[in-house]
Amino acid sequence: MKRRTDEEISAPLYAYDADIRAQYGCFAGVDEAGRGPLCGPVCVAACILDPEAPVYGINDSKKLSEKKREALFDQIVEKALAYKIVFVGPDIIDRDNILNATMGGMRQAVEGLDIVPNLVLVDGNRIPAGLTMPAQPVVKGDATSSSIGAASILAKVSRDRYMLELDKQYPQYQLAKHKGYGTKLHYELIAQYGIQPFYRRSFLKKQGYWPEGK
Repeated sequence: MKRRTDEEISAPLYAYDADIRAQYGCFAGVDEAGRGPLCGPVCVAACILDPEAPVYGINDSKKLSEKKREALFDQIVEKALAYKIVFVGPDIIDRDNILNATMGGMRQAVEGLDIVPNLVLVDGNRIPAGLTMPAQPVVKGDATSSSIGAASILAKVSRDRYMLELDKQYPQYQLAKHKGYGTKLHYELIAQYGIQPFYRRSFLKKQGYWPEGK
């Protein structure tokens, strides 16, 4: 079976964006990474792609290898008309809950773009409150729209890089291995070494996990 080229993989996503662009003109895609982990920030990205400078290979970041995501990240940053990456820390997540923290991050990312889009496409089934421009939710948008897919790559790579840096400061938690997700190993390390400021205490409490004396 012949392997699809990057251009073939991206073609349906770019076709979707072309239809949106024909209706609205300039628009942005928005996505997040890191809603589920026990620690670290949720990372949100907004991106306005240049239709004259396509980045082939864009897809849902979860379907791409780490090496491919890293390569696409650099191309997106170089070729996009505008992009903004926002980190929302555990303190905000604990205060506002993960959904509200994510929505707030999305609003910040869109408002931080150097270009004001006529429309915002948001991955998922809801849109952030308070946006000053029209927005539409797109379920599985990161595999539907190249702009949302690009945002998902920016968010995923940025968060992974953040967690790798955190791993250097706290090697005992092996963050490079699990990126903060609630694996069996990660829970064992929390029990051994305790809770640090970068943990989402609300997540640990909700899951009934709070190490005694830590």
